[in-house]
Amino acid sequence: MELEEHESIEIRGSSGWYLIKRLGGVYSCSCPAWLHQSLPVEKRSCKHLIAVFGEEHEKARTGGAVSRVVRSPSAKSGDSSDSAGAKAPPLLLAHPWDGLRDLSGWWMSEKLDGVRAYWNGEVFVSRLGNAYLAPPWFVDKLPKTRLDGELWSGRKKFQRTISIVRRQDQSRDWNEVRYLVFDAPDHGGGFEERIDFVKTTLGSAGSTFAEAHPHEQCAGEDHLRAELARVEALGGEGLMLREPRSRYEVGRSSSLLKVKSFHDAEAKVLEHLPGTGKHKGRLGALLVEMPDGTRFSVGTGFSDAEREKPPKIGAIITYRYQELSDGGVPRFPSYVAERHDFDFGAAVKAKR
Repeated sequence: MELEEHESIEIRGSSGWYLIKRLGGVYSCSCPAWLHQSLPVEKRSCKHLIAVFGEEHEKARTGGAVSRVVRSPSAKSGDSSDSAGAKAPPLLLAHPWDGLRDLSGWWMSEKLDGVRAYWNGEVFVSRLGNAYLAPPWFVDKLPKTRLDGELWSGRKKFQRTISIVRRQDQSRDWNEVRYLVFDAPDHGGGFEERIDFVKTTLGSAGSTFAEAHPHEQCAGEDHLRAELARVEALGGEGLMLREPRSRYEVGRSSSLLKVKSFHDAEAKVLEHLPGTGKHKGRLGALLVEMPDGTRFSVGTGFSDAEREKPPKIGAIITYRYQELSDGGVPRFPSYVAERHDFDFGAAVKAKR
């Protein structure tokens, strides 16, 4: 991301709102940490600039001077998110349900088809550590404590949601988005305590745009499958199940399971295959590659607009499929959306 000359954005800091702007090719921030540095203005940075542009961008822009930025006094030693979102946040990630484990008593919620967002007390951060710059009026009543949730516009509106939150213009379109919070990473208690903390904290804050994501206890497999069918019939993705009294762990954990009728995964676009018949002159299918090197084509699930302007070569997409063939190829793959918060390189290394 880059700002245009004279363009500015606001970001919430620990002591209020700060203005980041570009003037004469120089980036500045109105926070005290930036204003009181002894470096030349073109060499200055701060945690707010890092949150917006990323640590690598700031290192390159300042010639390495960003390394002199003093860490926030409130930051925890060794925390990977000290730079206000410059690095990937420490998230709890799910495993798929194997269909065998008894989930009676687990906490059940709808799996949201939105954008995972970690609120670090100042800014929303993606799974890869990129900042989602919400307008001041969207976040002004969010607490300073860290929260884990989803930016969500409604079922079957993933593309609309991602188009809003990835823009950096803090537009009025954020009125369509809600922040549904399902965890409090720093709380330290079991899940029941954490979700109660979320409800209490957001309730007292009085935010119009943030609320606790609802959960109910699973009464058994019949209840689970009935709720899954209900959610999918409404256009939802599936369910998430959390183990009672489980702690917030960083990384994939068997205490958090996702339950879906269909599988989804990510692949890299290698080629645009031309269409025939009614799709002649536009995209027919995408030739894609899985992290393990398996190649196949995805030819369904596209809107007319997406066939006219498909994801670029090298883009990462999410696709949905029923099962893998004996050869490891997804059966009946269908395009879902372009993915912007998936580290494909890391996935390739994990398969080696």
